[in-house]
Amino acid sequence: MTVPNLITVFRLVLVPVVVLMILQGRWGAAFAAFVVAGVSDGIDGWIARRFDMRSEFGAVIDPLADKALLVSIYVTLAVVGVLPDWVTVVVVSRDLIMVMAIMVSWLMHKPMEIRPMFVGKMNTAAQIGFATLVLATKAFAIAPDAWIDAAMILVVALTILSGGAYLAKWLRHMTA
Repeated sequence: MTVPNLITVFRLVLVPVVVLMILQGRWGAAFAAFVVAGVSDGIDGWIARRFDMRSEFGAVIDPLADKALLVSIYVTLAVVGVLPDWVTVVVVSRDLIMVMAIMVSWLMHKPMEIRPMFVGKMNTAAQIGFATLVLATKAFAIAPDAWIDAAMILVVALTILSGGAYLAKWLRHMTA
């Protein structure tokens, strides 16, 4: 177990903490835990690259930890009525479709190498930024304005765009 992997496991442990804080309306604590999780994501990646501590386990668990955190946050924010349900449906559906596509490719003995695409990285950054923004507005009692709606539309557009790009790549792989 490498240091980056331990940091990633720590991020996974933070997921239920952030969810519980949101459910309890403890917005400051939820915001702080989410920021710690986000910073830890950058740190574990930097350490892995800088000190050549990359591992197969890390390559699998790191994106899963990111998805666990983001999906949990979006679902919980919708459950407590802070986010519109349709936004959460778009975000979660994209990830479910991607997981199902990977499973189908394995079941059909056509495993696909999973590599992040630029649009996927942009989408993840936008989703993290938007979740941070939403949590900050609640934590610091900032009245949401038109900019939060614009950020929400950007997240939805990037989610759909990246989901379509990954789906097209998967379809090309499966029909080749």
